[in-house]
Amino acid sequence: MFLTLSSVLNARDLARVLKKTGDLDWQDGARTAGGRARAVKRNLQANLRSGPGAALHDFLMTTLSAHPVLVAAAQPARFSRLMLSKTGPDGRYGRHVDNPLMGEGPDRLRTDLSFTLFLSDPATYDGGDLVVEGVSGNHSAKPAAGDLVLYPSGDIHEVKPVTRGERLACVGWIESRVRDAQARTTLFELENIRASLGAKLPPDAPDHLALDKVISNLVRRWSAG
Repeated sequence: MFLTLSSVLNARDLARVLKKTGDLDWQDGARTAGGRARAVKRNLQANLRSGPGAALHDFLMTTLSAHPVLVAAAQPARFSRLMLSKTGPDGRYGRHVDNPLMGEGPDRLRTDLSFTLFLSDPATYDGGDLVVEGVSGNHSAKPAAGDLVLYPSGDIHEVKPVTRGERLACVGWIESRVRDAQARTTLFELENIRASLGAKLPPDAPDHLALDKVISNLVRRWSAG
């Protein structure tokens, strides 16, 4: 699944986030990369564990975890802690695969899905495209500020070099309660059908209850744990 969700952050919330990035403590992003990824990572990352960064982290997490389309597509059991990255001229994040497990202790999770929430207006920087090498071919994304791209963590991906301006993005990972990717896709398709029927049929139409039953039983069958 390679999915772009539009306007996950609205204009007001986006402006709020961008205003707060100037108060953050930025560090070498290579410190958080593992294995081969460390050698190809050239960016900065913000400290989101204390001070203004902690409040910004909580705001972004609340917004993302409540987004209905992201929830329907990812079937999240848990989100990782979020990272905020800044990539300037000559910065990049070369081809790599995300670690299969992230975090420590009770926060440790399996990375089924990765996401990038774009924060910079694409007209303000050159390069910086997110490229994901999927089974069905390569996907390249440089969407509007406030849009989010969701993709499998196991796919090789990269952030192309930035040649002008500055690219700001929030990145994170999701452990899905539905481990099988095809099952997640099927549930997402059914959720889209449910939304479509809701706009076409009266609330008491029997089709609603029948579809609710199918989705509920598939979630029970496919959910981990």
